[in-house]
Amino acid sequence: MRLVIFDVDGTLVDSQGDIVASMTAAFDFAGLAPPDRAAVLAIVGLSLDRAMFRLSPEVPPEQRDAMVARYKEAYHDLRVQAGAASSPLYPGVAEVLAEIRAEPDMMMAVATGKSRRGLTALMDNHGWTDVFDSVQVADDHPSKPHPSMILTALAETGVAPERAVMIGDTTFDMEMAGAARIAFIGVSWGYHPPQQLTQAREIVAVAQDLPAAVDRAIGVSA
Repeated sequence: MRLVIFDVDGTLVDSQGDIVASMTAAFDFAGLAPPDRAAVLAIVGLSLDRAMFRLSPEVPPEQRDAMVARYKEAYHDLRVQAGAASSPLYPGVAEVLAEIRAEPDMMMAVATGKSRRGLTALMDNHGWTDVFDSVQVADDHPSKPHPSMILTALAETGVAPERAVMIGDTTFDMEMAGAARIAFIGVSWGYHPPQQLTQAREIVAVAQDLPAAVDRAIGVSA
C-alpha cells in the first residue's frame, strides 16, 4: 500500500480570508494592531497557540490564550455563516482526491494544524466524511514541523515510510516530512512562496499534476 498525506489550509482549501479575518478579530479583541496578511499567512500550518505566540510574543500568556479563544469563536462564526464557501476547494482538488482514492493500492490521510472541531466541520461541508483513512489534527499532536502527525498516520495505516508522501504548501509541511523521513511534494498555490520549499521532490503548479508526481515520488502499484 501507498499513503498520500495532505495538508489542508493552502493545499486542499483556500481559507486565507477567514484566517486573516479571525486573526484580526483576535487582535482587535486584545486592543492590539492586527498583523498584516503576509504575516498571518506565514504562520498558517502551525498549531493556533504556537501561531499566536509567533505573531504576539510580547503578549502575556493569559491574554494570548484569550486571543486564541476569540480567534476560534470568530472562525466558527464565519464558517457557520458561509458553509463550504468559507473554505473553497482549489481548482481540481475534488477530482484529484477521487482519482487517488480510486487507486487500489492507495490510502489517504490528513495532517493539519486545524482543531478536530474545525476539520470535522470542513470535512462535513465538503462531503469528506469517508474520504481519508487517517486524520491527524492539532488537538492530538505537537505543532508542525514535529513529525508526530505523520508517524501516527503511518502507524494507523501500516504503510512504510518509503511508500508515503506528504503534500503541502508550507515549510512546516516540508520540515515535518523531512523529520519523518518521507517524501515531500510542494504545491505552488498555497501560503508560503514555492521557492522556500527547497527540500521538495518537486513542486506542482496545478492539482491535476499531483497523481503523476505521487507516482514519481513513491512509485506505482505493482
